[in-house]
Amino acid sequence: MKNLFSFVVLAMMFSLQSFSQEWQTDFDTAKKIASEQHKTIVLVFQGSDWCAPCIKLDKEIWSTEEFQKLAKDKFVMLQADFPRRKNNKLSEEQQQHNNKLAEKYNNNGYFPYVVVLDAQGNQLGSLGYEKSTPKEYFNKLLAFEK
Repeated sequence: MKNLFSFVVLAMMFSLQSFSQEWQTDFDTAKKIASEQHKTIVLVFQGSDWCAPCIKLDKEIWSTEEFQKLAKDKFVMLQADFPRRKNNKLSEEQQQHNNKLAEKYNNNGYFPYVVVLDAQGNQLGSLGYEKSTPKEYFNKLLAFEK
């Protein structure tokens, strides 16, 4: 019985890990991965602890198994978070990095704001929160590649 329990726990951990979204937080790293793997970058500006539509977008799209399966071989996910709560504060270096991304790609300060980029960092398109299925949202992101 103890071995069965251990097996079930390990299987659950593996399955959760295999579907977790891998977020990059460094633009240069995201561009390198996108270039090497021939992928598009999806840059997400969010306020993870204060922006209700950002939280909805994460829950309804980014965190779903369906979106993660679809995006895995197509997109490099890059996060630029702007939390407000003191306990979620980013390092000074990360905050400066996110500020530079916002100056270039989100100078109007929209949240959430999703920018689709090629591997060189050229903007292909953008969108915000939309009530849709993970597949519909994925297809909208994909359409910017054409």
